[in-house]
Amino acid sequence: MLNLIAFIIAIAGLLAALGHAGYLAMLNSAANKRAGGTQIAQYVRSRWPIAGVTTAAAAVGLLLANGSGFADVLAILLGAGSGAVATKALQSTQQRYRSGG
Repeated sequence: MLNLIAFIIAIAGLLAALGHAGYLAMLNSAANKRAGGTQIAQYVRSRWPIAGVTTAAAAVGLLLANGSGFADVLAILLGAGSGAVATKALQSTQQRYRSGG
């Protein structure tokens, strides 16, 4: 049962981290196509390490979810932690560049 919980949490963390990385890639692509987008592209470059670390941690958590006992606990911690950090980073980036409304 703990193995299933660890797997689900690790998948959710990986999806959150990949969502953050995908949003940064989309923002970077739009900034590079637009005149005057150098400040946005520079901001995106400063955010890549966060996206990379959270994605790597979530991937390690997913690999650990195949273990048992202590490995499952580590998978839960890595998946939940990386997912939370990636979600917070994504929200702060979206809030900074939100348009409309």
